[in-house]
Amino acid sequence: MTSTQPDAPSESTKRLEEEGEIAADYLEELLDIADLDGDIEIDVDHGRAAVEIVSEDPSDRSLRRLAGQDGDVLDALQELTRLAVQAKTGERSRLMLDVAGYRAGRRAELVVIADEAIAKVRATSEPVALDPMNPFERKVVHDAVAAAGLTSDSDGEEPSRHVVIRPA
Repeated sequence: MTSTQPDAPSESTKRLEEEGEIAADYLEELLDIADLDGDIEIDVDHGRAAVEIVSEDPSDRSLRRLAGQDGDVLDALQELTRLAVQAKTGERSRLMLDVAGYRAGRRAELVVIADEAIAKVRATSEPVALDPMNPFERKVVHDAVAAAGLTSDSDGEEPSRHVVIRPA
């Protein structure tokens, strides 16, 4: 007879935690090279490794440089971190990286944008196309639209790919 502990992490959770550890090591080296202070927090969120670089001092804004003005630097850093994880594990990573709360703040902004577009679709029964967004941003909008009971699609080619929200 075999027994399993209910709190034992699953194999996929262990793999995601390993991805987070590899990413943390990579990012620690990057912070050292860039002479930036920051702590690294690792989590598993929605079936993905989630890593965030946070400031030890809330008034220190130097980490925001790693996000860039519109998150472009953060997107590039996330891709480099995913490649570093892939080089160690041999598997493609879907790791999500946040720096100094940039993505969390952007997620809140996107939910407001999605809610406004959802209200317009409901009022007019006409589709609404949003401005171009990166994959992270489109995912946030798609999730908000699905939660509201409407449908959405991504349309166009990068970098002009955008979300179109439609009545259900």
